Amino acid sequence: MASFIACHECDLLQREIVLPLGGTACCRRCGGVLYRSIPGGFDRTLAYMLAAAVVFVVANAFPIVALEAQGTRISTTLFGSVRTLHNQDMTSVAALVFVTTILMPALEIGAMLYMLLPLKLGLVPKELPAMFRLVQTVKPWGMVEVFMLGTLVSLAKLAHIAHVLPGVAIWSFGALMFLLAAAASSFDVHDLWAHVDALERGAQEDAAGAPGGRTL
Repeated sequence: MASFIACHECDLLQREIVLPLGGTACCRRCGGVLYRSIPGGFDRTLAYMLAAAVVFVVANAFPIVALEAQGTRISTTLFGSVRTLHNQDMTSVAALVFVTTILMPALEIGAMLYMLLPLKLGLVPKELPAMFRLVQTVKPWGMVEVFMLGTLVSLAKLAHIAHVLPGVAIWSFGALMFLLAAAASSFDVHDLWAHVDALERGAQEDAAGAPGGRTL
């Protein structure tokens, strides 16, 4: 039986077609992208997310920047900066920094790995639709790019009053920004559900062919 897909922009129901590698299926009514055929897109997305998880841990474990002034050197991590903002009665700013640069990216990376790793191993994870909705919800709130821009502006201003030494974390956050962008560009929702359908069909066929199973 032919598969159908609804356009995310205009809800037009259309028949799915097999795409060549690198091809893109667009809605015939509004021209919106329905799905793409990205060569190795699933594996590349998983690789980018695994690298992003490692870089994210490094970015939060090491200092962002160190300042040297009058023989005194001060360094801090991102979580240390959040704690300092809270101690200086800027709780709202501290909460905003924590949510947009620590919590939301962690949830996005964790949810993506929860979906992709089991599928790569031939398993369909439990609560997959809930994890997918979680990724769609938290993704707009992850603002690593804004954090990097604000950090670079602050470093440029601090350079006039102290010697600025960029830490490991700031380079890690830069790498994290590019890894998340690369993962987003290679991730295709249609490909994700195609993997799920293939695994479920394989499980049904194995069950039907097993002793005592019913063959259709």
